[in-house]
Amino acid sequence: MATACARHILVKTAKQAQEIKDKIAKGSDFGQMAKKFSTCPSKKKGGDLGEFKKGQMVKAFDDVVFKKEVLTIHGPVKTRFGYHLIQTIYRN
Repeated sequence: MATACARHILVKTAKQAQEIKDKIAKGSDFGQMAKKFSTCPSKKKGGDLGEFKKGQMVKAFDDVVFKKEVLTIHGPVKTRFGYHLIQTIYRN
């Protein structure tokens, strides 16, 4: 079974997610942005979700983590929870 480690920032709007993504692109730290803006409890750990198996997350999230480029920040990705910026740290 495939596993991956990822971190994310969860916010309410696509606009806010894009604004945060732009700040990160200009040099802001992903972990600091997660602590400041994310609505997920993982914000305490800079958005780190740890390692998880394929199928444990909602499909849209899983698709990014298991199919898109590693270490790139993807999003905004819409799920029933809100809008995510997702960075896959590794997968195997």
